[in-house]
Amino acid sequence: MMKKSTFLFTLMVMTAISIQSKVRLPHIISDNMVIQQNTQVRFWGWDQVGKKVTVSVSWSDKKYEAKTNRDGQWSVSIPTPAASYTPLSITFDDGEAVTIHDVLAGEVWVCAGQSNMEMPMKGFGNCPVEGYMDEVINARQYKGIHYVKIPSVMSMKPLNDANCEWKEINSATISEASATGYFFAQVLNKVLDIPIGLVMANKGGTRVESWLTRENLEKYTKEPLDTMAIVNGHEWDYHRQLVWGNGTFNPILNYTVKGIIYYQGCSNVGDPGNQYSERLALLVKQWRDQFGLGEIPFYFVEIAPYHYDNIKGEDGARLREQQYIASTKIPNSGLVCTNDLAYPYETTQIHPAQKKPVGQRLAYLALNQTYNMQEVWCKSPSFKDMKIDGSDIHIHLNDDYGAINRFEGITGFEVAGADKVFYPAESVHFWRPGGGYWDETIKISCPEVKNPVAVRYGFRNFLLGNLKNAAGLPLFPFRTDNW
Repeated sequence: MMKKSTFLFTLMVMTAISIQSKVRLPHIISDNMVIQQNTQVRFWGWDQVGKKVTVSVSWSDKKYEAKTNRDGQWSVSIPTPAASYTPLSITFDDGEAVTIHDVLAGEVWVCAGQSNMEMPMKGFGNCPVEGYMDEVINARQYKGIHYVKIPSVMSMKPLNDANCEWKEINSATISEASATGYFFAQVLNKVLDIPIGLVMANKGGTRVESWLTRENLEKYTKEPLDTMAIVNGHEWDYHRQLVWGNGTFNPILNYTVKGIIYYQGCSNVGDPGNQYSERLALLVKQWRDQFGLGEIPFYFVEIAPYHYDNIKGEDGARLREQQYIASTKIPNSGLVCTNDLAYPYETTQIHPAQKKPVGQRLAYLALNQTYNMQEVWCKSPSFKDMKIDGSDIHIHLNDDYGAINRFEGITGFEVAGADKVFYPAESVHFWRPGGGYWDETIKISCPEVKNPVAVRYGFRNFLLGNLKNAAGLPLFPFRTDNW
């Protein structure tokens, strides 16, 4: 008769073998997930070396097989159905089946960046999200919006899994969802009438360098990459280079997505020259290469007005300028202007309360540029050209959609003469009969500047303007000088 201790040991070994042999999935492949519709979607996981894994899906009779490599990893690509609210299931079988349920096919978007993207619907301490209670009450009006929050984790080496779970948006789960991401999903869900999945991989306070790979940091920056140099190089851990991309973004790179929305930049305020625009463009190329899905859309948000210890300073304005430059360099991208989305009393609020318009404007870009809905106007106006006429400056704008929102009481402009000192300017709609190019403009003048040479708009750390186009989208801050 087998001794009790021997029996228990044998049982433990058999249990361990059973656990080891069972197919293991990354946490992101789980119940309630949203898979990208009408494409080839990657599924992957781990098992014993040389093990065969068979994948069955509820939307097809076909079975798909994969075999683990020498590292025990396997991967398979499966065609997905058109978007639907009908729950799907997927079974992974290596002899012991694992099934995930309540899967939806729809559109999947990554929510990346720092705290203004991370900011949940319930807000942060002393940083509320406007309209939160209304959204809690109305959450069940939206069906098929799911999200997964990737834990913010640092790692010196790229991680391939993250402890996360998908959740369906309802009154009980809405509080933890990214506010910007959720408002973005609301619009897509309402207009397209299909499920929307949000993969939230972000971390408050991070710099653009926090998300770059070791290879890109070595090749394009002078950021130190020794472990102790990374740890000791910054007062705050969220400023560290490399580690947030390794720990928080790398686990999602096998997931099949439609595109990326991004809100980041505050922690790079003060960067010299064109450094930020170049490194942001580098990051977008890196992510596109890593996802391996082609030139997926990248829509991002201009940092909001904030005092940065000096309301009249320019460091924040120069970072916004770099973001605008980046939008012209990065293919298949779009930038959301936020000059009107801070209240006058939010000069010291790094997390402005108005997140709904941010998400909506990102959605307008997606609807127009990704989903080909040309009737959705999505672009903010920008500076086009300038003419000096005596003491007046006349300008034209791009992307006004045929109108500006007001003819008088325009605020946010400043002009300077040769002394480079800027003064607040008076601005009005200008028109005279004739029909020539310069017969309809925005006329800008200032009593203190008799011979103007340059004009700026919203080009301070915190200077709110009120000029918008026919779509109600605000004018991008700009300057005509290079001082």
